[in-house]
Amino acid sequence: MNPGDRVRVDRADRAYEGVLLPSSTDEQLVVKLEGGYNVGVDRDDADVSVLAEDVYEIDGDSDADDAEDAADEDASDEVEFDDDLPTISLISTGGTIASTVDYRTGAVTAQFDAEDVLRAVPDLAGRANYRGRVVANILSENMEPPIWQDLAQAVQEEIENGADGVVVMHGTDTMQYSASALSFMLETPVPIVFTGSQRSADRPSSDNVMNAVSAVEAAKSDCAEVLVCMHGSESDDICALHRGTRVRKNHTSRRDAFETIGAEPLGTVDYDSETVSFCRDYQQRGEVALELSAALESDVELLKFTPGMDPAFLDVVEGADGLVIEGTGLGHVHTDLIPRIEELVADGTTVVMTSQCLEGRVCDRVYDTGRDLLDAGVIEAGDTLPGTAKVKLMWALANEESVTETMQTSIAGELQERSVPWE
Repeated sequence: MNPGDRVRVDRADRAYEGVLLPSSTDEQLVVKLEGGYNVGVDRDDADVSVLAEDVYEIDGDSDADDAEDAADEDASDEVEFDDDLPTISLISTGGTIASTVDYRTGAVTAQFDAEDVLRAVPDLAGRANYRGRVVANILSENMEPPIWQDLAQAVQEEIENGADGVVVMHGTDTMQYSASALSFMLETPVPIVFTGSQRSADRPSSDNVMNAVSAVEAAKSDCAEVLVCMHGSESDDICALHRGTRVRKNHTSRRDAFETIGAEPLGTVDYDSETVSFCRDYQQRGEVALELSAALESDVELLKFTPGMDPAFLDVVEGADGLVIEGTGLGHVHTDLIPRIEELVADGTTVVMTSQCLEGRVCDRVYDTGRDLLDAGVIEAGDTLPGTAKVKLMWALANEESVTETMQTSIAGELQERSVPWE
């Protein structure tokens, strides 16, 4: 009995059938059930029989399908080009959506090209011509600014080579940062759509198919901006299209974890009708020429102020090129921190103030603390989200002569003209 075998596990109370997966202990068996979930049972409490040996190869294809696959090899391994369809570039940085399950090891791997994607998400077939490209294969928490630069360069090359739209498959944990980065680094004449998956492809509740299909439909649209396309409700009905600089992941595991902050989403994709709709103004396809400004100043930190914070904590950022502070309310910190912030500014650190509040904007002219911060040289960032402000400051320090003016000007929709309550 080996991993990859189809087995039947009989216990006193019930029986399971599925594929045997590797286990981290000798005392446990792990079986992947037909429904996609894994079950673990104690070996001592189970009677196990092998129904078929080695039914899954490394790529997850069953032996029973091998003959058919071999006979149809040309059809399955090549993606035919249709002159009547747009060309969409699929770029992977890793993450759940670009992965498949290896039933021999139980691991999730990213074997990624256009053919791989069509095998994993066959619903994409017939919607566009596809090109596949890997920029990175990482967990999104391991994302770093140099990879943003590689990604921006790859997107530029794909558009130069004729892509009518780009879909970036990305882990969800840091997707909002990467979407912000590309929003500042690229002027784009075509849609650039980030998408991901909260739940892996082997789970019945996976969102990978709907998100991928909706992202491709959005990439065919007339909205030439950087967007994030993820579930817009708990059901499988719509995906929301969020502007890349205004989006935030607001839940750890829900499929509709992403929200536009301070406004409604820019648009939606109706999954059943495949209709892409927009409810606010956007940059239209072909409106600007392709331009890449990929330089970044990486020595920028994001600091969240909390009550009782020791001013000495700011010593950590001494000598940094930039600092974004998440202040309370309208953009405040304890008055004891202000002299140290003034020293940082005097030593050449650009300090930008944002708010911990999810709605509203910074205004340091209302209270004495705010006025003292302005006198210390702090730059107000309006209603720019803290994470977006960090990415923007990295970009502004490397590309703009007047950082203060840039941080107080909307470059990619990150700074809204007005903060208006909405439901």
